[in-house]
Amino acid sequence: MELIQPVAWSADERGVRILDQRQLPGREVYRDLRTIDDVCDAIRTLAVRGAPAIGIAGAMGLTLAADGDHVDYGRLLSAAERIRATRPTAVNLAWALERILAVATASPGLSPRAVLRHEATRILNEDRDMCRSIGEHGATLIPDGARVLTHCNAGALATGGIGTALAAIYVAVEQGKRVEVFVDETRPLLQGSRLTAWELTRAGIPATVLVDSAAAALMREQKIDLCIVGADRIAANGDVANKIGTYALAIVARHHGVPFYVAAPTSTFDASTATGADIVIEQRSADEVRCGFGVLTAPAEAQVFNPAFDVTPAALIGAIVSDRAVHRAPFDFSDSR
Repeated sequence: MELIQPVAWSADERGVRILDQRQLPGREVYRDLRTIDDVCDAIRTLAVRGAPAIGIAGAMGLTLAADGDHVDYGRLLSAAERIRATRPTAVNLAWALERILAVATASPGLSPRAVLRHEATRILNEDRDMCRSIGEHGATLIPDGARVLTHCNAGALATGGIGTALAAIYVAVEQGKRVEVFVDETRPLLQGSRLTAWELTRAGIPATVLVDSAAAALMREQKIDLCIVGADRIAANGDVANKIGTYALAIVARHHGVPFYVAAPTSTFDASTATGADIVIEQRSADEVRCGFGVLTAPAEAQVFNPAFDVTPAALIGAIVSDRAVHRAPFDFSDSR
C-alpha cells in the first residue's frame, strides 16, 4: 500500500508540510506551515488531526520557533504552550512537545536547531514503527472473513505510519485475510465518511459508510464481527478518550456481544491520568454542528453541545492493542512506556 504522509518536512526543510484533511475526499491539497501561527491554526481547525499526527506536527512545528542556529528557550517554551493549548484532550501533543523541550534543555546554554529537528524526525519515525507493530498485534484479533466496524479515522491520515485501528485491518489484508469494513460516518465533521472511507477505498478494501446511529441495527442483525477504534488518551486504569460517539458504540457492542477493541501507540498511554474522569474533554465550536459544511442544519439561535471526545470505561473494552502487546483486562500498562 502506498504510504499516505499527512505530516512531513517541507521540500526546502524550512517548514512542515501537511495534507489538508479539511479538503478530503474532494481534493488532495498539501500546505506548508511556516510559522507557529500556521501550526496552531492547522491543528485547531483539523487541517491536521489524529492524536499521533498532531503530536508529530506539534513537535516539528515547535522547531520553527528556533531562530537561526540557536534556540531561545523562553521563546520556545512560549511557542510550546501556544501549540499545546490547541487540542487539550490528546496526550500525544503534550508528550511530543515535552520531548522537544527536553532536548532544548539537555545542552548547556543554547541548543542547535538541527538537534531539535532531529528529535522531531525521531518522533515521526518512531510513530511509523509503532503503527506497524500495532498492526501486527491487532491483526491477530481479526479473523478471515471479518466484518469490522470502526469509528472516526484511526488510519494513516491520523498518524505517521499506517494508522492504529486501521493498521490492524491493513496488516490483516496483507496476510491474505478477507476483511469488510463498516465505517461510522462520525458526526459532526464526518471523519469516518470523508477520511476513513477515502483511505480504505484507496487501498482497495471494501468499505460501507453508515450514519452513526445505524451501528446498533447492524449489530442486531448480526452483521458485525468486531469493532476497533483508535484513542486520543488512555488513562492508567484503561479508560479511553476517543472521538465522540465511541462510548455509545461500546455500549451497543457490549449489549450485542460484539468484541470492542481499541488500538493506540504507547505515546497515547497517560500514566499520570488515573481514570477517564480526569481527562479534559475539548469543547468545540457550536457552528460545527449548526453549519459545519456551510449549510445551516439547526436554528442559529439554538444552543449546541459539541464535545470532541467522550470516555469509554475500561469495563467495556475487550482489549487494547499497543505497539508492545495486546492488553486485556485487568489492564496494567506499567511496562508500556
